[in-house]
Amino acid sequence: MKNFNRRDFLKSSAALLPIPLIGYSFDMKATKPLLSFSTLGCPDWSFDEILSFAARHGFSGIEFRGLHREIDLSKAPDFSAANIRTSLQKLKQHKLRIINLGASTALHYTNKAEREKNIDEAKRYIDLAQQLNCPYIRVFPNKLPKDDTRNAVIELIIDGLKTLGDYAKNTKVTVLMETHGDVVYTADLVRIMESVNHPKVALVWDIANMWTITKEPPAEVYPKLKPYIRHTHIKDATLDGDKVNYVLLSKGQVPIFEAIDLLHKDGYKGFYSFEWEKLWHPELMEPDIAFADYAKVMKEYFKI
Repeated sequence: MKNFNRRDFLKSSAALLPIPLIGYSFDMKATKPLLSFSTLGCPDWSFDEILSFAARHGFSGIEFRGLHREIDLSKAPDFSAANIRTSLQKLKQHKLRIINLGASTALHYTNKAEREKNIDEAKRYIDLAQQLNCPYIRVFPNKLPKDDTRNAVIELIIDGLKTLGDYAKNTKVTVLMETHGDVVYTADLVRIMESVNHPKVALVWDIANMWTITKEPPAEVYPKLKPYIRHTHIKDATLDGDKVNYVLLSKGQVPIFEAIDLLHKDGYKGFYSFEWEKLWHPELMEPDIAFADYAKVMKEYFKI
């Protein structure tokens, strides 16, 4: 199997032409917890295989982070101008929705050309999400310098989020920054969100990304990030020194259920989205086993 990495996949392409929305709303109200999974965990599944598995195992949504090893979703055949209407009809037939599009957009770059390429990619994703009636796209920061340019890079992240929020202002799409890379400390995240202060910008709370680095308890993190959380990434891991080893839910050290409990008891209406990083870690268990286990564990936990 060919190994892939994140930077290999930073691409650019033209946005699709607008297509009328088919039979979905952005109402996130639900009577039971909403479960989804990221296609990062099933890089070799077709669109039809993804939908069939999700419907069969009680998932309500899909988070697309690549499709059949095409990581740039604006180039995925199922989302092309010729096929997007059929794909929307298939989603409706399976009673599923696309909840998030995971872009490769990284907002920490200082090089002007690299920065513009990443911003342009996110704009394409906003356009595509609007066509797919998908409420969110995900972007992320990664590396922060350890010298006195750190604050300048954080300001670049803030500026990038404002730019994308403005681009999304006449759409039904919100830009979500994932808690990711070096930007996982609560104080930094609050600083960024308060500075952006944009109705079209919010957060993906990836509990494991934060805890495996910061060890900040969810009970301390959640009250501060609560105003900004619209979506979550759920995963578990064990730690071997600085090495993070991903494991099935409830088999690791991440206080993941403490975070889930905080969200659920506080009336969180968004998705609990399982992120199984098999594309980046081919050695991980196959998706049919991992996804089914996630659905089983979450249903048992919520007694549904």
